[in-house]
Amino acid sequence: MVEHIFVYGTLRRDAGHVMHGILAENASFVGNAVYQGRLYMIETYPGVVPANDPQCLVHGEVYRLDEIDAALPTLDEYEQCGELFPHPTEYQRKKQIVHLKDGGSIDAWVYLYNRPTIGLNEITSGDFLSAM
Repeated sequence: MVEHIFVYGTLRRDAGHVMHGILAENASFVGNAVYQGRLYMIETYPGVVPANDPQCLVHGEVYRLDEIDAALPTLDEYEQCGELFPHPTEYQRKKQIVHLKDGGSIDAWVYLYNRPTIGLNEITSGDFLSAM
C-alpha cells in the first residue's frame, strides 16, 4: 500500500531545515498541494487545523513514503506526537484529503495542531514560507 505525507512547514524543501533530509532520503516528491485548513504560527514553526471554509487553504508539498518504517517514526519524534509523548500531544498525525496542484486529490498523513489556537497569529496566506 502506498502512503503519502503532506508537509506545510519546516519539513518543506525550501524551509532550509535539516529534518527535510528525512523526506529526501526516505520519500519521493509528488507535487505541490493545498489542504483545507487554517495555518497558525506557534513559535518559530507553524501548525494547521482543519477548516470548514473552502477558501482557507494551506500550501505545502506531498511526498510518497518509500521507506515508511524509517520516515514516520523519525517524523513523529520530531513532531513530538505518538505513544511516546505525554498526551495531549502538540500534534496528531491523521489521514486527510489534500488537493494536488494538478487537480487531483489524495489521502495523506498530515500533522495537525492539537492545542487551542486562541491568541496565536494566523498565517492568512496559508503559506509558511511566505511568513518566514
